[in-house]
Amino acid sequence: MTKLGTHIDPHPHRGDPRQLERPTWSALTTQHASFALGSGLARRYPPDISPMSAVGEVSDASLRDLASLLAPGEVVGLFSAEPVAATRDLTVIAHKVVDQMVYEGSKAAPIAGVVAELTPADVPEMLHLAELTKPGPFAARTIALGSYIGVRNGDQLVAMAGERLRFDGFTEISAVCSHPDHRGRGYSSLLVSTLMRQILDRGDTPFLHVFDDNTRAAALYRKFGFTQRRSFTVTVLRRET
Repeated sequence: MTKLGTHIDPHPHRGDPRQLERPTWSALTTQHASFALGSGLARRYPPDISPMSAVGEVSDASLRDLASLLAPGEVVGLFSAEPVAATRDLTVIAHKVVDQMVYEGSKAAPIAGVVAELTPADVPEMLHLAELTKPGPFAARTIALGSYIGVRNGDQLVAMAGERLRFDGFTEISAVCSHPDHRGRGYSSLLVSTLMRQILDRGDTPFLHVFDDNTRAAALYRKFGFTQRRSFTVTVLRRET
């Protein structure tokens, strides 16, 4: 268990903000390169870690490279400035708009509380909570990407959040969710502020992505000082043959 303090010393942020233009590509070619499948114009995470994929630039060649990394029937999500069209090998399942929000302050909000550090032993409960609340993709080994923390009520995991994409100077907060029976108790605020402190203590800048129709979550993040930087389209693609 980790007891929160009430003050976070400011640290200088580092990292080129241009990396935020291609967040998944930036992660898979730097601090998450050890997870990356692919070495050409496209990269992807192993499916048991994340369905996210990336290309350096959207082109016929990079999409062919991406298709080559997928087995028939596999599905991935691809961040881009504009919706990606189907190709001979890739079918578009959906287009979803997400807003990228970045924290530009130097310290996290002074919220006190106790959180639990989550480990691989907690993954079954984490998967159940993610399936119940739909915070975004969460797989059996997503926890390998960074620090994940939670709140327990007795033996039950009732809220969680963690770190997903990470590249030089930036760390993404992700999978923020609370059990429907335990909402309104400040758990999301507690978890987000804890992760912000961890990230800022490393000298990194916290950022996150939120679906554009999730106004409740966006309002919470604005309360913590996150500001919208830009929007992306996530194209969900399936390899057909």
